[in-house]
Amino acid sequence: MGIVNVTPDSFSDGGRFVTTEAAVAHGRLLLEQGADLLDIGGESTRPGAIRPDVTDELDRVVPVIRELAAAGAEISVDTMRAEVAAAALEAGAAIVNDVSGGLADPAILDVVAGSDATYVAMHWRAHADRMRDFTDYSPDGVVASVRRELGQRLATAEAAGIPRGRIVLDPGLGFAKVPTHNWELLRALDDLATLGCPLLVGASRKSFLGALLADADGPRSVDEREHAHAALVALLAARGVDYLRVHDVRATRDALAVVAAMEGIHD
Repeated sequence: MGIVNVTPDSFSDGGRFVTTEAAVAHGRLLLEQGADLLDIGGESTRPGAIRPDVTDELDRVVPVIRELAAAGAEISVDTMRAEVAAAALEAGAAIVNDVSGGLADPAILDVVAGSDATYVAMHWRAHADRMRDFTDYSPDGVVASVRRELGQRLATAEAAGIPRGRIVLDPGLGFAKVPTHNWELLRALDDLATLGCPLLVGASRKSFLGALLADADGPRSVDEREHAHAALVALLAARGVDYLRVHDVRATRDALAVVAAMEGIHD
């Protein structure tokens, strides 16, 4: 899943693809590099980010989705808003990637239920400007808490009419989580898989990788985390993770080729 951020303030590439032309060109490049699908978003969810209004979000993503879908790309829309999800599906998206799991705008579940789209429900506790206040997972710990809360989102999505076969779950690395939480969740993906849905992992360039690689000057910068991410991609692929949400598709494809060669898998 190649990331196309049509935003001025995303943590990794904010402002680089903010115009329709730049975003479409970047999407085409990711497809050439081997992306299976494109995740197009118009709202930054980096810690502390302020939400755009719905009109701005629509203006950012719908033209990009329409053009790339018309070119044959499989499109996921990264949104928490029912109105944006509906417009994106009409423009050609096939997946709604909702980082709030339906908590930010419950009507998004009805939008997806009324379509044949796949729904990605991520573990989430609060919007970006407040999520750092919700990192307490006592007394059960982060793995049990995330599994329980994701299970609740799964049940709510099914109750809204979305079949389990069209639901993907995401542990929400970095969202209301400190670095140690992310590593605990990555080590426990088999526990989350027992919920019975495919898993999506989005670790690309995130701050917990920067913290892992910190030196005397502080955490490793965003644009110097890809080697660590490629190593993580290889481990996740070997464990059978279904969706990898990434910025650098070429590096990810290289890591997947290594895994395939080691496992004797040939296309």
